[in-house]
Amino acid sequence: MQQADRPSLAEVFVSIDDPRQAGKVEHDLVEMLVVAVSAVLSGADTFVEIEAWATEKLDWLRNYLELKHGIASHDTFGRLFGLIDPAQFEAAFRRWVGSVVPVLGAQVVAIDGKTSRRSGKVDATPLHLVSAFAADARLVLGQHSTEAKSNEKTAIPQLLEVLALQGCIVTIDAMGTQASIAQAIRQRGADYVLAVKDNQPTLAEAIRDFFACYQASPDKTPHTVFETVEKDHGRLEVRRCHAFDALQCLPRPEQWQDLKSFAVIESTRQVKGLQTTEYRCYISSLPADAQRLAQAIRAHWSVENQLHWCMDVAFADDQMRARTQYAAHNLAVLKQLVFNLFRLDPTGKKGGIKTRRLVASTSDTYRAALLGLG
Repeated sequence: MQQADRPSLAEVFVSIDDPRQAGKVEHDLVEMLVVAVSAVLSGADTFVEIEAWATEKLDWLRNYLELKHGIASHDTFGRLFGLIDPAQFEAAFRRWVGSVVPVLGAQVVAIDGKTSRRSGKVDATPLHLVSAFAADARLVLGQHSTEAKSNEKTAIPQLLEVLALQGCIVTIDAMGTQASIAQAIRQRGADYVLAVKDNQPTLAEAIRDFFACYQASPDKTPHTVFETVEKDHGRLEVRRCHAFDALQCLPRPEQWQDLKSFAVIESTRQVKGLQTTEYRCYISSLPADAQRLAQAIRAHWSVENQLHWCMDVAFADDQMRARTQYAAHNLAVLKQLVFNLFRLDPTGKKGGIKTRRLVASTSDTYRAALLGLG
């Protein structure tokens, strides 16, 4: 029986249109997708592995699915994933996330892109997926694909349009620091913290010049400051966030909707007696509260450390060679759905996702709990 707090996988996938010719279909679309989720949950990373695992676990799968014609071949899985409309697959994913996490609150939503490096053909670029990651909940909220990293600035607004972001703080790296994106975030009822690098050269130079003057006479410049110290594995890092509201010192501040502050992160690292200092600039619709800005900026890196890294290490995303039409896109989204299932683990089992995938491959009870089956 399905747990009451989330929809079944069949309910998640029922809205997806079957792209195959009806007269040639032997395997039910929803059943194939549920099988694929169960297999990826249990350690399968490719269509060959999905078929192999499902064949071995056919009796267990039939406790929940009819599977009248048994398990489809890996070629059939590959063709199906290549044909499914990725927009419909993403929409089904977002509806499921919305039912699991209906209210985000004032947490940080980090938006960043990742390339599945081996998914491209000789004459085609690899899949680049821009994802929205809720830092506190550690859940993927949605994603949108682009043909290349350089197209993130067109994909981000499309992703923002379909996310419920009221009250959140959206953080984006310099690629997404565009006035139109800042406007889109504010229209969704969220605040923004955007990194400023040399893709906005005039703005970046103005912030650096202002900060140099501030360093010369800090007592004469209104500001707030917040400092954190981290010491680990022989590395000492001191991060200071300096926040300002002197918007008149920036070029055309009015182009950034509801701009209220800008900040500079001064990061000093000491490793084996060698000290280096780095400065990073940001603009925000939040007030010039250094502590709040520092925490939001720090939380942004969770998308790298907890999502992108995990997709590569635990799900072998960079090794994915699915290249038929939309297969790479849909398989990547399915892996993010599985990633969320582990983050929502009702058993509280400890260990990394790679370890828990191993446990899920051997324990029918644990696998059923992750899938929400009674």
